Amino acid sequence: MTDALKPWDASLVRTWLERRTDAARLDQAAADRRGYTAQDDYDKAAAEEWACRALQTGTHADDQAAFAARIKTLLTQDDYRTTGVYDDRRFERNVRATLRNIAKMTKANDGFGNVLRYQD
Repeated sequence: MTDALKPWDASLVRTWLERRTDAARLDQAAADRRGYTAQDDYDKAAAEEWACRALQTGTHADDQAAFAARIKTLLTQDDYRTTGVYDDRRFERNVRATLRNIAKMTKANDGFGNVLRYQD
């Protein structure tokens, strides 16, 4: 019960976003080396990088409510512009899934302390 009462830590959220962006770039490079069979993995990593980069811009991470509003705004977008992905629909679906996952973390104010490269 005490976890629900912990204050919003903007620096922890920014660190988490930076680490996830770096991990997503590494995942894209690994998928690119594996070739055709890893196109799904590439698009998923590219979507995670896009979502984290979009959330890093501005000062939205300073406040939990502003951060949640930014996520909601991004979720309502019709399309997500990027280049280099293999399947645009799969990329957009993965961006939305990543944003929904981060929205759950934001609402619970939990999970941003997990800065390991591989996450479930």
